[in-house]
Amino acid sequence: MSPIVETSTPPNTPAPIGPYNHIAKVGSFITIGGTAGVNPATGQLAGDNVASQTRQILDSFRVMLESVNSDLEHIVHINIFLKNMNDFEEMNQAYIEKMGNHRPARTVIGVSELPKPGVLLTMNLTAVTKE
Repeated sequence: MSPIVETSTPPNTPAPIGPYNHIAKVGSFITIGGTAGVNPATGQLAGDNVASQTRQILDSFRVMLESVNSDLEHIVHINIFLKNMNDFEEMNQAYIEKMGNHRPARTVIGVSELPKPGVLLTMNLTAVTKE
């Protein structure tokens, strides 16, 4: 029997801007696709700076992970796609604020464009369930 891939976009998270769900889960393995710093209550960016967008992304990840029996402490790897590398330190400060002492593997990639106007970064991740 082949593994079942469960996909979902939980309430209280930003609506996808394309034909996809945010979460894909196979057994205890979780992936979350590219997520921008959009406030799910308003559908607008959480702010016009990289710190506010970083915080919102990690808040959205927390909600998404909780919906599949996981949390920020169970993140294995995060990819960060940053429009301006000059924002690296500001992003890091907001990242540390939300992630606490958990330091999963991470890759930061500079990109020239992102699909939603005003977005300064997006992130995606892999994680595992708590069990």
